[in-house]
Amino acid sequence: MAKTKPFDNYSDEYDRWFDENEQAYQSEVLAMQELIPEGFEKGVEIGVGTGRFATQLGIGEGVEPSNSMAEVARDRGVHVIRGKAEDLPLEDESYDLAVMVTTICFVDDLEQSFQEAQRILEDGGQLVLGFVPGDSEIGRFYKTNEADDRFYSIANFFTAEEVFAAMESAGFDSLESVQTLTKGLEEANAAVEEPSQGHEEGSFVVVKGGKSR
Repeated sequence: MAKTKPFDNYSDEYDRWFDENEQAYQSEVLAMQELIPEGFEKGVEIGVGTGRFATQLGIGEGVEPSNSMAEVARDRGVHVIRGKAEDLPLEDESYDLAVMVTTICFVDDLEQSFQEAQRILEDGGQLVLGFVPGDSEIGRFYKTNEADDRFYSIANFFTAEEVFAAMESAGFDSLESVQTLTKGLEEANAAVEEPSQGHEEGSFVVVKGGKSR
């Protein structure tokens, strides 16, 4: 079952985080943009939330299980279809780009979610996902304080290695990654951080993998 209750009840609070943490948010957007392929024709964000990333990345379509979050995204101009990552209401091989941003923390089945992304992508399509690694500074903070957080109290955190392995198991190859928020919690909102290659130091990691032709 999709973990929607806190998002349905507190969508305004969730969306307000991006305004209150503008520098961290823009650092994450830059990292996502770094690996978004140029010239994609049809993209979809899986777990589009309130549309904060889709609108920045030029993606006009999203899938979202929370009605409240979907309404906010629609107000931002995103066409949202209700559904969850493990069972996408989308046709086979109908997109050349699929995006997931922090979605994997809230899915029930990580590998099934990646298999569904694989299914909806055409040959040569790309999956680009951003996530907070469980062993990063911010990931450890969320896990330590999860009881006090409406959203991350229901989250599952994965290491970068676990994400890479699950993507490869689902059939994605040519994986590459960039990272940001490498300076920890106190510095995350001090200034926008340019992304760097790799995944070992960032509290926000973006991975891109391709569907084999």
